[in-house]
Amino acid sequence: MLKLRWGSATDVGRVRQVNEDSLFCSDVLFAVADGMGGHAAGELASELATRAMAEYGESGPLDVDGLVAAIQHANDVIVQTGRQQPAYFGLGTTLTGVAVVNVAGAEHWAVFNVGDSRVYRYAEDRLSQLSVDHSAVQELIDAGVLDEAGARHHPQRNVVTRSLGTLPAPQADVEVYQPVVGERLLICSDGLTNELLDAEIGQVLQVEAEPERAAAELVRRANQSGGRDNTTVVVIELVGLD
Repeated sequence: MLKLRWGSATDVGRVRQVNEDSLFCSDVLFAVADGMGGHAAGELASELATRAMAEYGESGPLDVDGLVAAIQHANDVIVQTGRQQPAYFGLGTTLTGVAVVNVAGAEHWAVFNVGDSRVYRYAEDRLSQLSVDHSAVQELIDAGVLDEAGARHHPQRNVVTRSLGTLPAPQADVEVYQPVVGERLLICSDGLTNELLDAEIGQVLQVEAEPERAAAELVRRANQSGGRDNTTVVVIELVGLD
């Protein structure tokens, strides 16, 4: 069994009036959702997504098939809500996170993603991005017409190409990783990555010993750098294997 400790933080930022991010953390499931659709619609969409994932996370031992089904269910709930409540038409959200799943009798990380919120891994003094952004600028990067520096200031940097709340349902990326004692996983909305470079994010994860303090410091720095969006952060540390 994986022995984990974690911390989280979320903040509306210095510009927005409403926090449209939501998060969920448990012993086996961690998720961040960044809502869209404007104020109440975005706030509701992200809450519906994390609530659906919370139901899955409380259902017992987790596996990859169940994780994919839970993401599909979250999408269905958001679509139905938009149909039943015209005031919320067009609501949607990203959904990104980590689940502890059983694979061949052993526990593994399952990193899942729809949208441009991210999952990072910090280990051996190195930060690496595990998720792949579903965004217009990522497609330009993949095509070789834009570099990472240019992506930070591109006018389409906030345009996502996959999100929950659409028909047909988006395909979620799900990747399985072997756990390594001592590593840290970071889940965050783009309110963090639009304000801080990866080098600064890695520095905070290296310096701050407690996950709760690391999460709070990352949010503080995002606000200090401009706070132009809501920022949500979850930091998970694998402290041992039982």
